[in-house]
Amino acid sequence: MSRSLLIRGDFVHTPSLGTVEILRDHLLRTDEHGYIDYFADAVLPNSQELIAAAEGDLTTIPAGSFILPTFCDLHLHAPQFLYQGTGLHLPLMEWLNEYAFKAEESLDADPLLAERVYKRLAARLLEHGTGAVLLFGTIKTETNLILARVMQEAGVRAFVGKLSVDISSRPSYVERSPEESLEAAEAFCDRCAEMFRTLPAHERLVEPVLTPRFVPTCSRELLSGLGEISEQKGVRVQSHMAEAHDQVQHVLTEHGQDDMDVFRLSKLLTPRTVQAHCTFLSPADLAKLANTGTAVAHCPLSNAYFSAAPFRLREALDAGVRVGLGTDVAGGYSIDIMNAMRQSVAVSRMREGGRILASTGLKKGEDEDYGKPLSVDWKEALYLATRGGALALGLPEGCGAFAVGAPFDSQLVQVFDVDGYGVGDLDFFESAHDLRSRGLTLETVEKWWCLGDSRNRRCVWVQGKLVSA
Repeated sequence: MSRSLLIRGDFVHTPSLGTVEILRDHLLRTDEHGYIDYFADAVLPNSQELIAAAEGDLTTIPAGSFILPTFCDLHLHAPQFLYQGTGLHLPLMEWLNEYAFKAEESLDADPLLAERVYKRLAARLLEHGTGAVLLFGTIKTETNLILARVMQEAGVRAFVGKLSVDISSRPSYVERSPEESLEAAEAFCDRCAEMFRTLPAHERLVEPVLTPRFVPTCSRELLSGLGEISEQKGVRVQSHMAEAHDQVQHVLTEHGQDDMDVFRLSKLLTPRTVQAHCTFLSPADLAKLANTGTAVAHCPLSNAYFSAAPFRLREALDAGVRVGLGTDVAGGYSIDIMNAMRQSVAVSRMREGGRILASTGLKKGEDEDYGKPLSVDWKEALYLATRGGALALGLPEGCGAFAVGAPFDSQLVQVFDVDGYGVGDLDFFESAHDLRSRGLTLETVEKWWCLGDSRNRRCVWVQGKLVSA
């Protein structure tokens, strides 16, 4: 059983898109299950009564630090962490054959290697402030059960997907039939859930996810069968959709339909679904996607390497699509969601520049008729990394913000120390006294957003439990 927490300090969250709230000198208490049961200004009479009764159990966050919700990573290939940061010189389909399939197959063949890779992955996620992650695994059920166990033991809120693949260019890495693949997918979901059934509900951090890799590696029979399982059992779904030009053309040639229609007809576009990339969806497509309730994992770094087109992030948000950020390791080389935030803003600003040039006739572009700015700012990106990601993942009520009833999934960030010296790459030129007197400001949070890294992260809690310090 977790011990309840009582914390006084500055809290930062993004309750809605584009809004960053700094809640200065607040008091937060969790119950013994890790849910927030009190959150208010620390000077209020009720807060003062709790502080007086704390008897030494109060944690006070010093000036120069603040508590922020943990990040959500909506797209990460766990076995590809094995070769993170290599092989990015190839186009997508060649890269999959040369790197991805080999790495995944090697972990399926070596459970000890899988254990080492996944334990290090879990540690890196927490080091970078990620408390919830949607994971692609491998084909073999037992390897994915290792991944599920490791994430649960590390205290990471994880959604683990066993790959469903009955078509492959690699004969040694494929399931032999749609029937075999469907049986394995259903068995994995059952076994994964059974692993944690004896735990109290609030301690169950890991869930199975149905994971058709993408349309080119799945028969229509397999996709339709997965749609039926998801509908009958309420299991989540993840895949890749409209990611790269060669992949999009392959699907059109093989099926006579685009990705979105194939998934829709297979009952795989629902509020339980997260689709990665979606870079080749038009504004009209995004409006249709919003109507299905499907969420999108926006992966700006891997899109730059493999998609040949940027995701229409602003259009998706305007259409009401639930969007979160994904690192897409190893198609993206960085596991840090802070980099994904920055890249999402940079890409959007380039798109906005192209729109402006097109509107003045200096450049031809398909985005010139959108009629309003395409860029997003750092506040919106922070929302996508926290509250937006939590909503896209369907996390427990209140996740990604500070509210009574929400799980306490949080990270402690330090921007300057007691002597007024900046931490990590942050520099401040006021005196320590002036910094403390001024208090936490939006400008300071923005500076951390731009320049911060793991050196600024002092600890991480998931469901009220300290999981990294």
